[in-house]
Amino acid sequence: MFDGLTGRLGEIFDRLRKRGALSEADIGEALREVRVALLEADVALPVVKDFIAGVRERALGQEVMRSVTPGQMVVKIVHDHLVEMLSGGEDEPLQPGEGAGVNLVGTPPVAVLMVGLQGSGKTTTCAKLAIRLKKRERKKVLMASADIYRPAAQHQLAVLGEQTDTAVLPVIMGEQPVAIVSRAMETGRREGYDVVILDTAGRLHIDEAMMAEAAAIKQAVNPVETLLVVDAMTGQDAVTLASAFRARVDITGIVLTRVDGDARGGAALSMRAVTGRPIKLMGVGEKLDALETFQPSRIAGRILGMGDVVGLVERAAEAIEHEDAEKLAKKIIKGEFTLEDMADQFKQLRKLGDIKGLLGMVPGIAKVKRQLEGANIDDKTVARQEAIILSMTRLERRNPKLLNASRRRRIAAGSGATVQDVNRLLKQHLQMSKMMKKMGKLGKKGLFSGGGLPPGMMPPLPPTR
Repeated sequence: MFDGLTGRLGEIFDRLRKRGALSEADIGEALREVRVALLEADVALPVVKDFIAGVRERALGQEVMRSVTPGQMVVKIVHDHLVEMLSGGEDEPLQPGEGAGVNLVGTPPVAVLMVGLQGSGKTTTCAKLAIRLKKRERKKVLMASADIYRPAAQHQLAVLGEQTDTAVLPVIMGEQPVAIVSRAMETGRREGYDVVILDTAGRLHIDEAMMAEAAAIKQAVNPVETLLVVDAMTGQDAVTLASAFRARVDITGIVLTRVDGDARGGAALSMRAVTGRPIKLMGVGEKLDALETFQPSRIAGRILGMGDVVGLVERAAEAIEHEDAEKLAKKIIKGEFTLEDMADQFKQLRKLGDIKGLLGMVPGIAKVKRQLEGANIDDKTVARQEAIILSMTRLERRNPKLLNASRRRRIAAGSGATVQDVNRLLKQHLQMSKMMKKMGKLGKKGLFSGGGLPPGMMPPLPPTR
């Protein structure tokens, strides 16, 4: 989502870093460019003005002028102000690096109310949140749909409940929204649920009937969280929407969906400052486990091209089996790395989610973005490479030297690839094998040194043409 802004800011700061000393004019020129970059990214004008004023005040101080690396100091100041913009507000500000998380403090069952416009992703977000609370918090979750207007809305939640193995309140035809949520809370109390997630009706635009219904539902269940679900693709309209819901329903937080899309990102930077309510969660993909805590310091790091290594490692820890990682580590120490091991790596990588999203969390990746785009590294590439390996016999996977021309043609035909694709994969495996042998010679202590990714997080090398 922030690719455009990241690229623009990266160019500005690269020029600053190259200068040995910075004058007031240099900083003024850089901040003018930052201002334009933020406005082009769809950040609200009042937010941009406050941001630039705050950065200018600190950047023109003695702290920067006397610094050994003034360019780096300006980048740090911009980073700190981005964190403040994303975490500050009328409420008590978050500590840098902390995520807002979902508040579950209260006597079970606690209610989490989801509100927003139609098409913003409320129903899917309910299922994503249910998975998150069950896996991470070990909570017993019940979902209920109070959307009696959109055709098949209640059925959609029931289907998502089956897919996520989450209980869903049975539908009673003709029952009204307030009665539905009251029955859901009563069922939650009677059957020992910890959390009840309530999905409400939306409209294509803000109207009085929707707001009145949401307010009535909130009064009936007294939720610990009232989360506004907003599509990040809606731009500045999202800020207007958030302000309206804040005034009428008194939301406690915001959930951004479609963060993995090509939106310009200004809404995310503006909403916290304009509404005074934190962005708590963000949807980062279509899969039902693609929901992350919104953490200001990490998002600021991604915007400035610093990556999010902590987030990358956390995602890996959730998806990768510890035993599999240990097994591969032992093989690496012995200097062994077969095509079977390579296929296992591809499986682990696909578990982590969207490849491009993962690459965006790697520090400095923006600078080699064009080369990566040329390499066409994506989920389809990984799936195709995995298919090629699975088209081999077990003996061939363990001993690639057996793969003569006729065998390669058979494998290509069996996997729907070309012989050139098979050759590229084998060349890639040879490169990875050599790297593994070098790592093996370092022994156990050197296995994870040098900034390399641990086993189970090995990215595919760009195809060698």
